[in-house]
Amino acid sequence: MNRRDFLQTLATRTAAAGALGLAAGCGAAQVGAPVPDSEAIAQDSGLPEIQWQMATSWPVALDTIYGGAEVFAQRVGAMTSGKFQITPRAAGELAPGLQVLDAVQEGGVPVGHTASYYYVGKTPTVAFGTALPFGLMARQQNAWLYEGGGLEMLQQLYAERFNIIQFPAGNTGVQMGGWFNKEITSIADMEGLKMRIPGLGGEVMNRLGVNVQVIPGGEIFQALQTGAIDAAEWVGPYDDEKLGFQRAAQFYYYPGWWEPGPTLEVQINLDEWNNLPEEYQEIIKTAAHEANTIMMARYDAKNPEALAKLQSESDVTLLPFPDDVMEASETAAFELYDEFAAADADFASIFTEWKKFRESITQWHGLAEFAMLKHLTGN
Repeated sequence: MNRRDFLQTLATRTAAAGALGLAAGCGAAQVGAPVPDSEAIAQDSGLPEIQWQMATSWPVALDTIYGGAEVFAQRVGAMTSGKFQITPRAAGELAPGLQVLDAVQEGGVPVGHTASYYYVGKTPTVAFGTALPFGLMARQQNAWLYEGGGLEMLQQLYAERFNIIQFPAGNTGVQMGGWFNKEITSIADMEGLKMRIPGLGGEVMNRLGVNVQVIPGGEIFQALQTGAIDAAEWVGPYDDEKLGFQRAAQFYYYPGWWEPGPTLEVQINLDEWNNLPEEYQEIIKTAAHEANTIMMARYDAKNPEALAKLQSESDVTLLPFPDDVMEASETAAFELYDEFAAADADFASIFTEWKKFRESITQWHGLAEFAMLKHLTGN
């Protein structure tokens, strides 16, 4: 399916849903936009009963990130009066945490909840679906995906490469820089460090001399505690405290420059998607949109208290990355992007548009948002 045909199909379906009154008040071209009156869909007794199992990349204990899958599933069920049931399962139950996309692509499961950057080994272009180092923060990422053309471009890529359609379904906001068993005073201290970090952030760290490890979330604590790794990043204070990283490492760094606004996503096998009634497709878009909003709100609500707890109840040293680490990392990141763009036409086409959007919105947020935060924090 070529790009024109794919986008035309999406537009046709959205227009058809609008004729049924499902998209009243919503722009038909807004892929993944919320549908205010979709509760009424469940009144159609002719709609089928469907039960799906959902593979995820997360341990159940993380009620925020695993909770994104739960919110999505609960909303689909509620908006169909229980006719369309999706059951999330923890990492490892239906598929290994880092192989959810593979399971969905192969049809082993119809749907998954994961992070696209786990699969950069297939093509680095999928990283745009989650986050690029020194890229977009959460609001900026949403603006690019929903209004800047990012989601349409990525959906075309997923359809062609993986026979999958995906929708944003969560964001953690700017993450922390992770836990280290020694203090990082300069770029020289990164050499030879064994660190758990996935995605393109791992590629950048590798260029700084770090020995990169990719480990599922549920296995990080043991690896850090036993010394199998020297450092690890996950998300931020709320999740990190739950996983007990403060008991395995002392130095807690910020910011997580590799994940300034990482999107999690629902991935659906395209054959399964095409077999769904259009009403259920619209409900999925709405449920994913709600999960995307709620996850970010939960992290913003829970992280401040969790950080205070980490600082008051454990021997944690909170530190910023040294300036030379930040500068070397940013330089290495954009050198990497240029290399990808030269070798991969898909990466190049999306990167060109992404970079323009990033430059524009960074200037705007730098003017308004940064000035307000600077005033509020007294810095």
